[in-house]
Amino acid sequence: MADTNPAPQFPAGKPKVVVTRHLAPSVETRMSELYDVSLNPSDVPMTRGDLIAAMGDCDVLVPTVTDTIDAEMIEQAGERLRLIANFGAGVEHIDLAAAAQRKIKVTNTPGVFTDDTADIAMAAIIGVPRRIREGTGLVRRGEWTGWAPSGLLGRKLGGKVLGIVGMGRIGQAVAHRARAFGLEVAYTNRKPLPQAVESMLGARFVDNVDALVGEADILTLHCPLTEDTRGLMDADRIAMMKRGSCIINTARGELIDQEALIAALQDGHLVGAGLDVYPDEPNVDRRLLEHPNVMTLPHIGSATVEGREASGEKVIANIRFWADGHRPPDQVLTALIA
Repeated sequence: MADTNPAPQFPAGKPKVVVTRHLAPSVETRMSELYDVSLNPSDVPMTRGDLIAAMGDCDVLVPTVTDTIDAEMIEQAGERLRLIANFGAGVEHIDLAAAAQRKIKVTNTPGVFTDDTADIAMAAIIGVPRRIREGTGLVRRGEWTGWAPSGLLGRKLGGKVLGIVGMGRIGQAVAHRARAFGLEVAYTNRKPLPQAVESMLGARFVDNVDALVGEADILTLHCPLTEDTRGLMDADRIAMMKRGSCIINTARGELIDQEALIAALQDGHLVGAGLDVYPDEPNVDRRLLEHPNVMTLPHIGSATVEGREASGEKVIANIRFWADGHRPPDQVLTALIA
């Protein structure tokens, strides 16, 4: 049901919008045409103080995953702030309950990064068992001595079990890709997918994380970060994994206990890992960088021109709907933030 509230009134005739990071030029150009917008051409992440100041004097804040918007900051926000139009699908960096209490709507940009993130996950699913990072490093250092029948042996993908934790859009996109490589796809989720979807993806449901972890040759994480999933892969669960298995994470760094992961890599329990996210970005633990078979990517799962432009267009659409007095199409937790 659409909102019936009157359109907000803006002193300058346009909503004042603060964008916290540098976005695609086409997106910033269109925002500048539509709104009284403050951009961040330097792309230097705003400090907590900068964000609080911005939230005190704007109608719309456009943050990204690099911006933590907590309850204290929302409490200090000015009366003008009525929309947080997040650039990206994940909103765990925003205190949604605090926003709801202040009657500040929150939107996101779901769906646009599904294929992009699945592609990066698949690159790691292929690359870690086949020791791609180790091989490219060998060539780049000038240490490759030529083909050898026992040189840099990895593991084939066909017939191996790919365990997917979280079977939303991205998890399903990974499953679709994995089937073409002959992987056996098993997944766990809050509830099973419809049987027709499972058949289409060639995937079977496992009803708990522990069981899935124990049978996966390759485990890939595609669940959101919540209090329940924080530290999901702790020392106990990593110990349940097969010796010689590997783990892929393109979701959120905090899903894995990093110390437990490093210990399992160092003692050989895990043969490798593919990581696009870390618990303390942009800092990456030196021990991960030094391991020969850990693919360390710089959080590029969504980094395509097409995806970033589409996400920006969704932000613009959400602001326009809201400014016209309608419920934004991508409003998060609409029951709480109405």
